[in-house]
Amino acid sequence: MAEAEKVAVVTGGGQGIGKGIAERLLRDGFAVVLAEWDEEAGNETETELHSLGRVQFIRTDVGDEGMVKAAMEKTEELFGGVDLLVNNAGIMVRKPILDLSLGEWNRALATNLTGIFLCSRYAAPSLRMRKGSILNIASTRALMSEKDTEAYSATKGGVVALTHALAVSLGPEIRVNCISPGWIDVSEWRKRSERQKEKLTHDDHSQHPAGRVGKPEDIAAMLSFLVSPEASFITGANFVVDGGMTRKMIYI
Repeated sequence: MAEAEKVAVVTGGGQGIGKGIAERLLRDGFAVVLAEWDEEAGNETETELHSLGRVQFIRTDVGDEGMVKAAMEKTEELFGGVDLLVNNAGIMVRKPILDLSLGEWNRALATNLTGIFLCSRYAAPSLRMRKGSILNIASTRALMSEKDTEAYSATKGGVVALTHALAVSLGPEIRVNCISPGWIDVSEWRKRSERQKEKLTHDDHSQHPAGRVGKPEDIAAMLSFLVSPEASFITGANFVVDGGMTRKMIYI
């Protein structure tokens, strides 16, 4: 008997790192649901990736409980269940704290952190039944900061903590891990209307001990391992994938 097709839900899967993850999962044999807010990006990516396997765009605001519940129900209806939840959706609000409104702060919290809680909550029954896994995308901003990134950094730190809390609560049936990407060039992974290759300099690459800026494929490769049977003893962990940048001491 042929092995049953596995199903992955990728939030924010319409562009950027999420699109790279969706493509890799399709190549790995998963059916993929793109739980994406941007309708243009979602439809475009569904069309672009269709030749690789079963892929379905479901418009979803991960900070809206009703939309999350509906997206998971639709996934169950179309695919029969969920084996993997990739909580990738996120927004960056970059403003001086004196200019950052409470509404902007709350929107970042809703998308970057509350969205993980909601998606995990509604996917958990299916994941538990199918002994699946959750993979959260945080950021090296959970560990280090630039100016004016309070909302983003706080939410990404929360993602790392929520990862180990979920791992303890949902195990052993569901494994939960986290990847913290560093500088990833997603310029060619945006929707067509915003796609423009970034002009990276020698200095951009050389400040990474690995010798280059990262690509979505780097994050997708780590994810592919973490959701595989070979990683069955790994849960509650955060993996920094940043070309060594957070380990490099900088003196001016």
